[in-house]
Amino acid sequence: MKQDIVGMIYTGERVDELQDLTRYRAAAALPMVGRYRLIDFTLANMIHSGIKNIGIIMQKNYHSLMDHLGSGREWDLHGKRSGLTILPPYMSRENVGVYEGLLDALHTNMNFMRRSVERNIVVTDSNVLYQVDFRDMLEEHLQSKTDITLLYTKDRNVRRNGRGRYLDIKDGRVERIEFDPTIPRFENTYIGAFIVRRELLIDMVDRAVASGQHHFSRDMLAQMVTERIYRVGAYECPGRVWEVDSVQAYFQSNMDFLNDTFRNQAFRDDKPVWTKLRDEMPARYLGDSRVTNSLVADGCLIEGTVENSILFRGVVVKPGAVIKNSIIMQDAVISRNAEVENCILDKQVTLRESVRLIAPSSYPLVVAKNLTI
Repeated sequence: MKQDIVGMIYTGERVDELQDLTRYRAAAALPMVGRYRLIDFTLANMIHSGIKNIGIIMQKNYHSLMDHLGSGREWDLHGKRSGLTILPPYMSRENVGVYEGLLDALHTNMNFMRRSVERNIVVTDSNVLYQVDFRDMLEEHLQSKTDITLLYTKDRNVRRNGRGRYLDIKDGRVERIEFDPTIPRFENTYIGAFIVRRELLIDMVDRAVASGQHHFSRDMLAQMVTERIYRVGAYECPGRVWEVDSVQAYFQSNMDFLNDTFRNQAFRDDKPVWTKLRDEMPARYLGDSRVTNSLVADGCLIEGTVENSILFRGVVVKPGAVIKNSIIMQDAVISRNAEVENCILDKQVTLRESVRLIAPSSYPLVVAKNLTI
């Protein structure tokens, strides 16, 4: 059976708690696990589900994401009839390239949906990391004869007091939905992905916008569930789920990949995760270098000590320098005898000799891009 699904990824989540990490980039472009970006995992899910036509809705700060995706060649999405379609923000005098929410974004990019020929569409957020086969989800969606099927998880790691969307599910149907509750009552967290018939979505979005709605879940979905005009189904996402919506969540989700179990869940031999290539030398370890339980990307030069850390491409660690429980992004330089613990250093940060940056593990310190300390 030909995979009759078109994919759309919304990268406009406003994630203010990510602070400096998203000052110049979309959450989708956040560097992850040494050499990837957050969006690589969403793209891998779609490609392994046989989805060949993918539109990516951009919002402000999308330059690094555009640069990363390029023509889509690395993901084999640069065909003539299908492939990767970048949907840049629509700028006008009234619209400054910031969507009110997903509904707004879908409405603005309606042409992409109308041009697509696939019968079904899967729409996802870009700041949640999980592994799912959308073909299985589609099969359940079709068998249960629901109008729209939401992806959810029981994983307690994505529950947030005062934030999030929680579902009350009975017999595979969503009975009730609650938004940003002080303490969630339902154990099922909606993780921002759904499948629906493409024509139906176009119709739903048109009607919702005409009646003055902006938000997909808060306005449209809530109305669908309470008024029961449509049948709203639910599909449980297997495995662990990470939602990257704060500095702590970003730090923790990266650190989790130092654990074999989680690494094997996300990186399977039969389902690779692709990313933009950078031809680098392999990492080099010189002199008295010591590295334990860490992920070190290509192009690194290690002459100091690295423990429980993730080093991105091209990081230089000089003799006597110590890095513990930290994330060091591309091309950073840690000079002699400098110490870093529980920190996130953005790209091209330089730490001078003997500088000590030590933060509590519950509140990692973020050092913004291109700084010298």
